[in-house]
Amino acid sequence: MINYILQVILFQVLFLAIYDFFLSKETFFTKNRWYLLTTPILSFILPLIKIPTFQKAVSQEYIVQLPEIFLSPEKVIKRTVEATTFYESVNYINIIFWVGVAVFLILFFVKLMKIINLIKTNKAEKLSIFKLIFIPNKTNAFSFFNYIFLGKEIPVSQQEKIIEHEMVHSQQKHSIDLLFFEFLKIAMWFNPMIYFYQKRITLVHEYISDEIVSKKEAKETYINNLLSNYFQVENVAFVNQFYKKSLIKKRIIMMTKKQSKKMNQLKYLVLIPVLASMLFYTSCSEDVYKEDLSESKLEKTTWYFSLKEGVVESKQRENSATYLDLFIGYSIPETYKEIAFKDLTDNEKNEFLKSEKGANERAKERGVELPEPIFLDLKNGRRAVFMKMNSKPTEEVEEIDENVSFLKVDKAPTFPGCESGDKDCFSKNIQKHFIKNFDAALPKTLGLSPGKKRVFISFKIDKEGNIVEVQARAPHEDIKQEVLAVMNSLPKVTPGEHEGKAVDVKYSIPFTILVE
Repeated sequence: MINYILQVILFQVLFLAIYDFFLSKETFFTKNRWYLLTTPILSFILPLIKIPTFQKAVSQEYIVQLPEIFLSPEKVIKRTVEATTFYESVNYINIIFWVGVAVFLILFFVKLMKIINLIKTNKAEKLSIFKLIFIPNKTNAFSFFNYIFLGKEIPVSQQEKIIEHEMVHSQQKHSIDLLFFEFLKIAMWFNPMIYFYQKRITLVHEYISDEIVSKKEAKETYINNLLSNYFQVENVAFVNQFYKKSLIKKRIIMMTKKQSKKMNQLKYLVLIPVLASMLFYTSCSEDVYKEDLSESKLEKTTWYFSLKEGVVESKQRENSATYLDLFIGYSIPETYKEIAFKDLTDNEKNEFLKSEKGANERAKERGVELPEPIFLDLKNGRRAVFMKMNSKPTEEVEEIDENVSFLKVDKAPTFPGCESGDKDCFSKNIQKHFIKNFDAALPKTLGLSPGKKRVFISFKIDKEGNIVEVQARAPHEDIKQEVLAVMNSLPKVTPGEHEGKAVDVKYSIPFTILVE
């Protein structure tokens, strides 16, 4: 989307540059008005147009240059999840955008209410299809649709010409043009080109009215009326103002200018090669906004783990990006929609096929067969490859004091925050603690051979509820030390009880790391 917005702004810059250099000094005011109205609309449409003929005219390697990103399902099960914090989940760009829209919408309504209040508080006089409203103690002169506002302090000798001038604005519906740019300013308040457009079309409106009214009398007389007094100006962008000091000089210069030759209309033909270049650029450039529309973005990979208490997600720590995320679990949660391979975007398909090729080769070497791939729609603009786990991490049964099995203990150890003796809650929190704190990037840095790597952990909860005698067996010493550090950081728990006495309880937890 950002790429699309940048192209819109770029095209508007080019259109305005053509206007300023080739058209602004010509007396084709009506044509210039339509130019300023149509080119901003074109700037929104052109980036969405893709002409296949232009794409074929350029070698494919110049059309799309994608980084080679490999998504290997085998690197997923590393038992790591960084809890997503609030500030990571909030899209601040969206918030700033909508705050800006709200502010400019409020400003628009404030200005609109100012006009409505003038209509309600002052008496209107009917002039054919127009309504003339005199504003007491003011020298303002402006129009808004069929309403012409005139300050009572304006000399009577000048009122007639001002009214004629403003009637031209009303007849030609110039207020619609200005409202069009007001709405664009609300939707794209951050785009400076909209403001430049509005200033230019406001000046063109004045040229049109001046041209029509000045034909009814000598131009010198009309110009003298403009210069005779300094008048107040309403600070409203979408009304046509008769007296605006910043425009008077330009209006006088244009009125004294000779009529442009018809041959000069050929300048509008400059648009043809410019439009062709824009279409060529949008057709042959990398289709980033198309990826946005099809919900395919190159982003930091997220791993999703389906646990008993729900789905937990983790942003990958290393600097890598993929089009597909990874989802690990024993079954697909009901809230997630399964989609077919054909529903993926081209980027997602290519990424998966590359990773699948390597995964199949390694699976063949180990004499195993990979299951059929499953793809999920994550409802956040991303898709994921679902990796089904064959067996759950087991909680190995160890004997406790007096040869009593853990499964037979009267009251199991209780994890902080769990109900007394809740074994499932205890198991979940141990698992969550390990997932959250284990460094998932570590196995990749150790030069381990591809394949499954088994890690075994054992620990004991003593009679005081302390985690003691933590032991680990791992394929690398660094992994072992990481496991020991994570398990030793467990909080103190409520010890288990048997026959009314606190007892020691041992645990054994195996898990698997798949190294690509």
